[in-house]
Amino acid sequence: MYEAIRSKSVHSTAAGTTSDFPHRSREEELDIQLAGHLAALLAVTDELRALTPAADLDAAAERLAEQVTRLRAGRAPVRVPVTAAHPEPHPAALHRRAHTLAGRALVVAASRADTAAAILTAERMDAHTAALEPRELAAH
Repeated sequence: MYEAIRSKSVHSTAAGTTSDFPHRSREEELDIQLAGHLAALLAVTDELRALTPAADLDAAAERLAEQVTRLRAGRAPVRVPVTAAHPEPHPAALHRRAHTLAGRALVVAASRADTAAAILTAERMDAHTAALEPRELAAH
């Protein structure tokens, strides 16, 4: 038989309303997601810079760091020194990972209507695709 619940729900707050609970807006949530994806892309870019130093990777890393700082209200991302990167990963694997991360960031940037981040991530996708093409074609 059914017995009525006699105690208060564990989901109710002490004040009785949920308006006291801090909520983030959709825009804030997208900022957090985008900053996370861009920070991950920055970390992979720093790893690539350690393995294959190039001026375009340096410029991309700086632009990514600027975007993360902007999205995090002035808090700069943690950076791995170029000399401290682990030498194990193969550059092609890092380019594939960076391409995937840039794609994820592009989706969030587009839904957030962040033109600067969308352009940057699309450029990074193109750069990582171009970096993979000679290797991929030579493998076939």
